Amino acid sequence: MKRLGLALFLTCANSWAQCVMCYRTAAAQNAARAHLLNMGIVLLGLPPFCILGGFLILAWRRNQAFTDNQQPQSAPSDSSGSCDSP
Repeated sequence: MKRLGLALFLTCANSWAQCVMCYRTAAAQNAARAHLLNMGIVLLGLPPFCILGGFLILAWRRNQAFTDNQQPQSAPSDSSGSCDSP
């Protein structure tokens, strides 16, 4: 889980790339507005990634519950060896 968090952080750190049109628009503006445009792009991309993460967590939990139910349960052993003993 820690590796997933680290990979997600590193991916987000490199997500400052923009499409060409956004890049040219930001380059034509001053630095403060270009930074705000970058933040706006990141904020617009954040909800889809959160939704995807929610679905992945839900699927992982359902998979864990399914595999826990599929494990064979051991039958209770009777020490006497017969069912008719008092």
